[in-house]
Amino acid sequence: MLQLQLLREHKDHIVSALKKRNLDAGPMISKVLELDEKRRSLQSKLDTTLAESNKLSKEIGVLFKSGKPEEANPLKEKTAELKEASKVLGEDLNATSEALTQELYHIPNVPHESVPDGNSDDDNVEVFREGKIPELKKEALPHWELAKKYDIIDFELGAKVTGAGFPVYKGKGARLQRALITYFLDKNTAAGYFEVQPPLVINEESGYGTGQLPDKEGQMYQVQANDLYLIPTAEVPITNLHRGDLLAEKELPLAYTGYTPCFRREAGSYGAHVRGLNRLHQFDKVELVRLEHPDSSYEALEAMVEHVKDILRELKLPYRILRLCGGDLGFTAALTYDFEVFSTAQNRWLEISSVSNFETYQANRLKLRFKDKNGKSRLVHTLNGSSLALPRVLAGILENYQTEDNITIPEVLVPYCGFDRID
Repeated sequence: MLQLQLLREHKDHIVSALKKRNLDAGPMISKVLELDEKRRSLQSKLDTTLAESNKLSKEIGVLFKSGKPEEANPLKEKTAELKEASKVLGEDLNATSEALTQELYHIPNVPHESVPDGNSDDDNVEVFREGKIPELKKEALPHWELAKKYDIIDFELGAKVTGAGFPVYKGKGARLQRALITYFLDKNTAAGYFEVQPPLVINEESGYGTGQLPDKEGQMYQVQANDLYLIPTAEVPITNLHRGDLLAEKELPLAYTGYTPCFRREAGSYGAHVRGLNRLHQFDKVELVRLEHPDSSYEALEAMVEHVKDILRELKLPYRILRLCGGDLGFTAALTYDFEVFSTAQNRWLEISSVSNFETYQANRLKLRFKDKNGKSRLVHTLNGSSLALPRVLAGILENYQTEDNITIPEVLVPYCGFDRID
């Protein structure tokens, strides 16, 4: 969430910047500042009342020691009144602080100055494209037909066991999925990322820490009996590993990678654009998370972009990179690059990765700080990116590598698969 000090000192600038999101944040920020002023006033009154109560308590002690209980009794009545006043002030302070926090949760991050104007994904700006789109014959199949033809992914069986959006990977399909996961993790660890295997469920505090709560609870599966949530992405548990930490400056940067299944309730509509692997409720993803010094976070973002580029070059998949416009930018992000792979059989681009800098937005929620060389406590910058989300990468491989007789396996994956084609 945004820092109160910045809202106090730069309200007009923040209101103006949030217009890129097509949001009039003026009333929201005014309400926050009113609650902040009330909170500070209540805190001042409470501090004064407690100080007066403590002072009288000491005077009462002195009077009793001096054998003057009759002089102490009126003061005892006064301290009782002060304690009651302190209780009321404390309750008002807690209620105001909670209301303030809830209001802050609903103000999105300020877009970076390079974020383009726009209302939707139609206004995102392509900044890079690479790879030759293969020319497929007219009888080329979309991946869901290829999955059925070669019996490598069973969507109906998954629907029988669980429901739509929970596919079963079979035989060489399961091995190719496993190969991709291992390949991605090997690439990431070779680039200096530390591998972790985080929990697949999170508590409410973790959801608030990275911004999935309170806005996106409807998109997550909840284990109601335990008040836990299935993770929508490994970003959430991995970033929360350092929730509440005060790091030394020399510890930065911290770079993590992890593989997890991911779970998202968000449904899709019907039609070809959500068929097969295009949109799932359970899917595998390998994630990158970085904790960076504020002075170097945008260099780190560009390095993450180059890293994902390198993976797609090795897979020899045609892809492009989009800088998201204000209207399509995620709630917690300051700047996001989306990677899309071209699905030749579907003749459309499929998003396979988002690489984002959240600046201090998540860190402020997480109370994640570092102590700089001057001894000052500062918020870190958090970043994350998919490296990569498997379903649409797999869809791209199946469709772009299909031949009349089989599906060729990308050369870089053959050592991981143990086979060079699916037939």
